[in-house]
Amino acid sequence: MSTFRVLESPLDPSEAIAAVSGPEIGGVDVFLGLVRNHNDGRAVTRLEYHAYVSMAEKEMARIADEIMREMPGVRLAAHHRIGSLVVGDLAVVCAAGAAHRGEAFQACRELIDRIKHRVPVWKREHGPDGPYWVGWEDARCGGEHEHHHQQ
Repeated sequence: MSTFRVLESPLDPSEAIAAVSGPEIGGVDVFLGLVRNHNDGRAVTRLEYHAYVSMAEKEMARIADEIMREMPGVRLAAHHRIGSLVVGDLAVVCAAGAAHRGEAFQACRELIDRIKHRVPVWKREHGPDGPYWVGWEDARCGGEHEHHHQQ
């Protein structure tokens, strides 16, 4: 089973932990990303995550390969949820196992930071002001235009 997955079903952190554990592993670090009730000063009641699943999974695996080359001996796993999630739901799990805790902490942080920056997962937030896409910019606008949120 792949350790880099995009799923519509609820995430189980124990699966990612098991994927990065082993007799040579002395430390496992886990990051859990939860849906919070606000973003950029707006109330959030629900999120919709959308992704081109095979592309997102391949990019997560590419990121992990990069980190494992930079930090030999590290094991990584990441699972991202898509679909409709409510406040408190688990949206992403990242786990890193290494011989020592410092490497596990560093690898897990690199993993989530690169996933947030590079993996094609799109987020639509819902709140009292209605739904809006996060980070959406009209492709018809040039780089000189400010970012706009689509409602």
